[in-house]
Amino acid sequence: MLKGIDPLLSPELLKILCEMGHGEEVVLVDANFTSQTLGQGKPLVRLPGIDLQRASAALLSVFPLDAMVDQPVAFMKVCNTADGYLSALQRTMLEQIAATGAATPEQCEAVERFAFYERVKGAYAIVQTGEMQPYANFLFKKGVISDPLAG
Repeated sequence: MLKGIDPLLSPELLKILCEMGHGEEVVLVDANFTSQTLGQGKPLVRLPGIDLQRASAALLSVFPLDAMVDQPVAFMKVCNTADGYLSALQRTMLEQIAATGAATPEQCEAVERFAFYERVKGAYAIVQTGEMQPYANFLFKKGVISDPLAG
């Protein structure tokens, strides 16, 4: 155990997040996501029984989002819905992300399902939660941490 580190962040997951470089992406997905197929050749961490909100809170407690892009957060758009539609869970997630100060709702991009799959193929790692709500799939682009001692 480490002080100040969410216990949900296993040594394996912390190592993966630490290995990632600026601009690389990690994906948090629901229990129904095709992680094994889309994640071939990349780290896949499973968090069975953990919902998306809990997993993202743990991840964002240590993961800086990329301030150099307009939208460092992407999520899967619900199929066959009007632009701007958000599921209840997606609304809650955007509120949670904004509450952490990590990103505003405008910095979170809805991505069509198959385009989201393509983004996942280029991601560094996938974290599969136990979330049972459909379309509970979010992608986070890693930023940098500034040296507080640098002038």
